[in-house]
Amino acid sequence: MANKQRGFVDIQLDKQRRLKFTMNALSELEDVMGKPVTELGNVGMKELRALLWAGLIHQNPDLTLQEAGDLMDLENIEYIGEKVAEAMNLAFPKEEGKKGKKRVSGPTGVGKKPNASLSVR
Repeated sequence: MANKQRGFVDIQLDKQRRLKFTMNALSELEDVMGKPVTELGNVGMKELRALLWAGLIHQNPDLTLQEAGDLMDLENIEYIGEKVAEAMNLAFPKEEGKKGKKRVSGPTGVGKKPNASLSVR
């Protein structure tokens, strides 16, 4: 079972695994994608593969992008997208701001949050 308080999301792939977007994972993801995570929106296959990879490297630092791609197939793309979006939402939680307004924390420090309703194009 996922521990959402610690940012883990369970995902069934070749075996039960756990997604988590740590600061290191997000930094590696930005390197691979060549853009900040706050600019994510509609994602293609390469981006979804990179997101899956980044979410798994906390458990398996030697995992490659190629190996992450081998965990995916067309039948589980939607499922993977949903689980990745769930883990991204946990990585950038909402905070209570002044007067009860919800603010979003983010890597830029200005409340930007990646579009966690990722859709595969």
